[in-house]
Amino acid sequence: MGDWSDKDRLELMFYMREQYMHALNERRSGAYPEWPVDITEKASQQVIRDVALRGVEEVFESLQHCKNWKNHRTVEDKSFDREKFLEEMVDALNYFFALLIMVGVDAQELYHAYEKKDRVIHDRLRTGY
Repeated sequence: MGDWSDKDRLELMFYMREQYMHALNERRSGAYPEWPVDITEKASQQVIRDVALRGVEEVFESLQHCKNWKNHRTVEDKSFDREKFLEEMVDALNYFFALLIMVGVDAQELYHAYEKKDRVIHDRLRTGY
């Protein structure tokens, strides 16, 4: 994998996902389109939507491990498989990373967008949005 001592973990996560995408394409031609995709094209938008929905499906799978969310349930189920929950959330993140990679977003751009949005939501809290 090379020397990653000067890379942060977010960069490493992007790298690992992109390596997987390349490996999957070698085994299953066309599993992912050549990236970055042209997001203005209909076919690209269809692929992006499909990958995003796969990520959402994984989030829903993670929620299956939460047993006490029903208001009408009177008996609490205290069981929670944290490892399985986290595994499903990692699956979701992998799809979302793939989506970002396909549209040409890298770790640095994602971080800056995250940081910018964080400022916005904190400003909203301060101003009573």
